[in-house]
Amino acid sequence: MTSSEFHYKILLIRRFEERLLNLFSLGKLSGTTHSYIGQEAIAVGVLSNIKNSDIIISNHRCHGHYIAFHNDIIGLLAEIMGKDGGVSGGRGGSQHIHKENFFSNGVQGNMMPVAAGMAYAKKAEGLGNIVVIFLGDGTFGEGTIYETMNMVSLWQLPVFIVVENNQYAQSTSLSSNFSGSFSKRINSFDIPSKEVTTNDVEDIYKISNNIIEQIRKNDKPFSLIVNTYRLGPHSKGDDFRAQEEIDEWKKKDPLYIIEKKISKTIQKKNETNINRILTEAEEIANAMPDSSRLE
Repeated sequence: MTSSEFHYKILLIRRFEERLLNLFSLGKLSGTTHSYIGQEAIAVGVLSNIKNSDIIISNHRCHGHYIAFHNDIIGLLAEIMGKDGGVSGGRGGSQHIHKENFFSNGVQGNMMPVAAGMAYAKKAEGLGNIVVIFLGDGTFGEGTIYETMNMVSLWQLPVFIVVENNQYAQSTSLSSNFSGSFSKRINSFDIPSKEVTTNDVEDIYKISNNIIEQIRKNDKPFSLIVNTYRLGPHSKGDDFRAQEEIDEWKKKDPLYIIEKKISKTIQKKNETNINRILTEAEEIANAMPDSSRLE
C-alpha cells in the first residue's frame, strides 16, 4: 500500500460520512447513522491486511469498516437510504449490514459470541483464516464480551480483537465509566495484546500486519487497542463535548497526518475522484425504489 492509496481510502470514508450527515439533515436517510469521522486510520490500516476469506465483524459505527473491506459505496448508501438496492435490501439500515464475509450489528457486545463461533469454524477448516472483530470502549461494560474472551482463550481461537478507544461511550467519557485498563482486562484471559496511541494509518497497518501474521501462524487470539478520538458526533448531531477538546484532537486527525506524506496534486486528484464517485452513488441510490421490505 502506498501513502496515496491510504489517503484515498481514508478520504473516501471521511467524505462518505460527511455526506451522510448532510443527507440526514435533509431527511433522506432511513433511521439513524453513527459517524466514523476521526477513526478512519484504524479501519484502513487493519483491513488492508485482510484476505477476502477472512471474516469481519463490526458494530453500530460500521461504515468505515465496510468501505475499507468492500469499497461498495452504492450498496451501502442505498442501504442507509432504505432502498431496495441496498446491500441488505434496505432493511438493515446504518447499523445492520451483511455482505459476504462482513457482518455488523448495533447491539453492543452482541457480536462477540458470533465472532467466537465463526472463528471456531475457521479453525476447524484449517486454512489459516481469521476473524476480526471491532469493539468500542463502551462495549467493555457488557458482560458477554468477557464470557466470550474466556472461551476464545480456552479454545485458542483465531480472533483478532481490535479495540477502538475513542474516549467516549456515546456521551459518557471514559474517565467517568471505566476503571483499570483494556490491556489488563484482556490479558486476564491470557489473550496477548498491544496498545498504541496513534492516528497514523501506516503505523496501524504495520502493527496489525505483524499481529495478523502471528494469529495465522499460531492459530491463537490477539488484541490491538488503539487509543483514538471520534471527531464527529456520536450519532447525527448529538455532541456535548467541549469544543476545546475536539480542536485539540483535530491536530491529530488521521487525514491530516496522511496528507503530510503526499503531494497537493495527489490530494486534489483523490478529492476529485471521490467527489465524483459519491455524487454518482447518491444519484443512483436516489433513483432506486424504497425498500419493499419496510412496507
